Amino acid sequence: MQSRWRAVFTLTVTTFVVSTVLSLGSNSVLAFMPVTASLVLLLFIILIGVLFDILGVAATAGEEAPFHAMASNRVPGAKHAIWLVRHADGVSTFCNDLVGDVVGTLSGALGVALLLALRGPSPRLGETLANTLMVALIAAVTVGGKALGKSFAITKSTTILLVTGKILYSLEQIRMKFRSLFVKDKKR
Repeated sequence: MQSRWRAVFTLTVTTFVVSTVLSLGSNSVLAFMPVTASLVLLLFIILIGVLFDILGVAATAGEEAPFHAMASNRVPGAKHAIWLVRHADGVSTFCNDLVGDVVGTLSGALGVALLLALRGPSPRLGETLANTLMVALIAAVTVGGKALGKSFAITKSTTILLVTGKILYSLEQIRMKFRSLFVKDKKR
């Protein structure tokens, strides 16, 4: 039970740190970006949430068996895909809860910040309506994207997990190359 509380505490603190960094970063970038680029940034952030939701659902719906066959044939990323399936609860918590909730909150904050930038120095009568419509539009695009992604994630979970496994494999290879460079330099 104590390890569960530790995991919840770690997840809560991680969420706070990640959302603080992303919020500060995106709001700082937003201050220097034109409106169209800000809208593209907002859509990109929503897309990240949708993609991570797809990954979380795919991990939950995935099965190990096809990846064991791939791993025996040394398909890059197959072992990583097995790990994703075996740790589906943690992957789902990270993707759907941590990333999904942070991105959802961040996109709403960016939408309101974008409206404030469009508003200028003097508030207008329709400010409340504009804020409400912006938040509603962001919520609709997010929920609609996730709804489309869920059936895709369930039916194509093997493909999604293999692609994700290949990405994780590639990142691990890059990390190992950098690590070997650092270790070689340290030995000299």
